[in-house]
Amino acid sequence: MNVEGQVALITGGASGLGAGAARILTKAGAKCALLDRNLALATELATELGGIAIECDVSDGPAVEAAVAQVVEQLGAPRIVLNAAGIDIAVRTASPKGAHPLDEFERVIKVNLTGTFNVARVAAYGMIGLDALNDDGERGVVINIASVVAQDGPVGQAAYAASKAGVQGMTLPMARDLAPYGIRVMTIAPGMFETPLAAGIPQEWIDNIIPTVPFPKRWGNPLEFGALVQQICENTMLNGEMIRIDGAIRMGT
Repeated sequence: MNVEGQVALITGGASGLGAGAARILTKAGAKCALLDRNLALATELATELGGIAIECDVSDGPAVEAAVAQVVEQLGAPRIVLNAAGIDIAVRTASPKGAHPLDEFERVIKVNLTGTFNVARVAAYGMIGLDALNDDGERGVVINIASVVAQDGPVGQAAYAASKAGVQGMTLPMARDLAPYGIRVMTIAPGMFETPLAAGIPQEWIDNIIPTVPFPKRWGNPLEFGALVQQICENTMLNGEMIRIDGAIRMGT
């Protein structure tokens, strides 16, 4: 898919990985719709990039349907969907302080896993009736975000790891579901990237983990993530797979 001229719908687009991808895709000629709960921040970036901002809770079915309809009305039907909205907590399954609060576990699953599927299902349905873009019959691409934590989950990350493992797990069946309509599905698993979500990580843990990244020994830049998003859009053979972008890190406990 040639990114130029396409509409990209990006959840969690106001900051972090979503914002990095929005900058890269806009530079490549795409028109970006940023969906985020922080409307003020999303509007600021959308104004800079010449896109639009929509306040949206990705776990709310009717809200997502309304947001996608608004994107279609204002920019056109999205051919690129990036599910970058996500939350994290750090709580052990049980400790002398008590058991992991069930409502907190459910909240992470609702946003990270259910929210990802919610946006994907609505946006993909809208792509089915579009004209094919090329001889392959391609109509669009859905890119979801998992995490290296899905495979290397450290202490206190049961909820986040479960949510992101779920995103990884639905990649292939979702790709198979949508293949007859020329819609690809890919998942990216980032490692240590400098984002607002990472800002909540204790400094002691950061000081221990960054030196274990084989190369390069630093935080990832959201623009590097955005470059991978563009490459996935442009390479039609990428489908039904998860790509780690992590400097070869393998997390311990």
